[in-house]
Amino acid sequence: MELHIPSVMGFEKVAMECAASTAKKMGFTEDRVEDLKTAVAEACLNAIEHGNKMDTSTKVGITLTIEESKLQVVVKDEGKGIKEIPNPSIEHKMEGKEKPRGWGIFLIKNLVNEVIFEPSPEGGNLVRMIIYLDK
Repeated sequence: MELHIPSVMGFEKVAMECAASTAKKMGFTEDRVEDLKTAVAEACLNAIEHGNKMDTSTKVGITLTIEESKLQVVVKDEGKGIKEIPNPSIEHKMEGKEKPRGWGIFLIKNLVNEVIFEPSPEGGNLVRMIIYLDK
């Protein structure tokens, strides 16, 4: 399933609800659906703000792939791409050693089972999130 949203704050909710609806249909628990919603929203917001630089002429692509026991969500921006994804430290943020912003990557990593940040072959960045169905 593919979805393309404009790089406008608020449209991340469309992707979030699409992922949530899919996860519910697959039988995910309500807690896991909420985790997924937060991770998808954060990935989309990062794509809008940091990848596409809030350029309303660009889009964020979201692809949901349903497999037997997992759901994969890929969020792609049209930005220049970055070579290295920062690895935020909650301890450093709490101690003031890192900027207070940048919790999105931390949240994503802690809410889904697997996450891969990679450059897209077409340009921009991909965030590949996998969440497993625990029955």
